[in-house]
Amino acid sequence: MVEALLIIGVIVAVFVGFNIGGSSTGVSFGPAVGSGTLSKTTAAALMSVFALAGGWTVGRNVIDTMGGEIVPSSAFTLAASVGVLFFVGVALLISNTFGVPASTSMTAVGAIAGLGAATGTLNADVMLRIVGWWLVAPVVAFWICAVVGRYFYPYLDAAFAIDRSAGGVVEFDGARPRIAPGATGREVAGTVAVLLIACYMAFSAGASNVANAVAPLVGNGSVTASQGVLLAGAAIALGAFTIARRTLDTVGNDLTDLPLLAALIVEVVAASLITFLSAIGIPASLAVSATMSIVGLGWGRATRTTTLGGAVSDAVGGALGGDEADDQRQRPEVSVNALAAERSGAADGVPPMGEEHGDELLAEDLFDAGTTGRVVSFWIFTPTISFVCSYALFALAPV
Repeated sequence: MVEALLIIGVIVAVFVGFNIGGSSTGVSFGPAVGSGTLSKTTAAALMSVFALAGGWTVGRNVIDTMGGEIVPSSAFTLAASVGVLFFVGVALLISNTFGVPASTSMTAVGAIAGLGAATGTLNADVMLRIVGWWLVAPVVAFWICAVVGRYFYPYLDAAFAIDRSAGGVVEFDGARPRIAPGATGREVAGTVAVLLIACYMAFSAGASNVANAVAPLVGNGSVTASQGVLLAGAAIALGAFTIARRTLDTVGNDLTDLPLLAALIVEVVAASLITFLSAIGIPASLAVSATMSIVGLGWGRATRTTTLGGAVSDAVGGALGGDEADDQRQRPEVSVNALAAERSGAADGVPPMGEEHGDELLAEDLFDAGTTGRVVSFWIFTPTISFVCSYALFALAPV
């Protein structure tokens, strides 16, 4: 019976890791693949390596938290571990069904907290610390990217636009790669930046997500931490080489218009936040941080057309209305470079704050409030339902 439960637990852990690989690869390498910098196969290989590196190093802190601090290790019987992992798998299924990037980390913590509440072993101090960071991290991600989008993005776009030559960046001389003769210096630098940031994102994904697949099994001693990291890493790699091919094509399209530079900014902010939280042992969501970074950057870019007071008023209560709102919706949209060409008096080709008059960006193109609301509601719903179901299971059938 014990061996059968262990086999089931390993299968469920692999299922969770498989789905994590499918979703995290798209988040990490979607911009690089979409820009033509990497093939999907190369992206999957790099995801496998750097996610394992993140789990093997920083990710062990998150395993310790989820495997023995939210509830003591003694609460993770083999049957309880299988139950917790089952709820994580169900949450992944629900989020994939509705097309929402729900948080695996938050759902896993919800299931573990349900076990602790049902058995009277929940560490309230640890749980409050985790929830506190859950509230702070998305706000920090939003405002960092909002400031970048409002005050710095047009200048970054003008200074670091990544050119694309016809022949690509790298060619092979026999078995040795070399820079293609037609590649520009800016193109080479941009390609290197895309690769480095994507690998950094994969590292942070491994650091935060490995624990979601194996922490209960490590907590009850069925596998060691090293064995758990290797098991999760292999499952993530399997997902990266299979189902991630679809997420690589679609990542980032529903929330905002996300050009390559914007995607790189989002990845740096989100990956840095998650790496920091993983280092201090906080299980946090890469999807949540990345999504709020996207929303913040889009909101910041869209609000360049008005003053700061007007932007805040519009965000909290829709203060912009009447003829002015109609005028903004009717004005044509042009690119940053086209706008710069038309405004010879603008410094560095970027119009002063509040003088774009809506020509450059329209808020509805950069910030989809309806989609964002649906995503945020699922962030609350999935860990809540995971907690409730876990509590009901372990209260009615102690294992």
